[in-house]
Amino acid sequence: MHFGKMVGAAVALLLYTLPVAAADTLQTIRDRGRILVAIDISHPPYGMLDDKAQETGSDVETAKLLAKDLGVKLEIVPVSGANRVPFLLSKKADIVIASFSITDERKRVINYSKPYGVIPVVIAAPASEKITQAADLAGKAIAVARGTTADIELTRLVKGVSGVNIVRYEDESTTNTAVATGQQKILAAALSTANSMKESNPDKKLEISLTMNDYPMAIGLRKDDPQLQEWIDKWITDNLANGELNKIYKKYYGMDLPENIKG
Repeated sequence: MHFGKMVGAAVALLLYTLPVAAADTLQTIRDRGRILVAIDISHPPYGMLDDKAQETGSDVETAKLLAKDLGVKLEIVPVSGANRVPFLLSKKADIVIASFSITDERKRVINYSKPYGVIPVVIAAPASEKITQAADLAGKAIAVARGTTADIELTRLVKGVSGVNIVRYEDESTTNTAVATGQQKILAAALSTANSMKESNPDKKLEISLTMNDYPMAIGLRKDDPQLQEWIDKWITDNLANGELNKIYKKYYGMDLPENIKG
């Protein structure tokens, strides 16, 4: 073989065998001029529509602040609890800001930013149900949104408890409607959701019966996206330090962020 052809073949082989570089999503977002953020707008107070049919809520405000600081426009990609991860992995969204708590199950397929909030998940039921422990759920039906941390914790909680009927709905809005209309008396959800249901449906006489767990809340990212991960982690650090993220949290949840998150 001619020497020049040999060199060309060797270079081609080398290029073919080199690992493909990870896509720089951060640069893609900047070039595009907008960031695609997955948000569940059926899950107040994290995401919801106001009286003018505009998206609002703590997740929406967090996403708006992030987009502003990144210098791009925000494009909200509506998701449910069940399809947040699939939308991220299929690149329908760049990141997830959707009451997204950190779980070991999700860590297997995605990355998380550093935490910027916390989500307690609870069981809410009428006082007449007398629920003080997992065993008290025997033979009862419980409404929960599929794929949420409340679903994960409820499944763990009732393992081995006989006759429990976990009724899974596709999103928070449908779950809440089921409880509000009496299809199920008991709700497994984030504390904020349970409190909202308690206030908006006084006839159901809901109370917080059990706290199943407390989850740190973070932004979801795809794996092998180091530039975007680094930028978002620094953004969270800066906006915890300057109080902007605490301001959003306090506006919607009536309390300051826990010290271990703020620190």
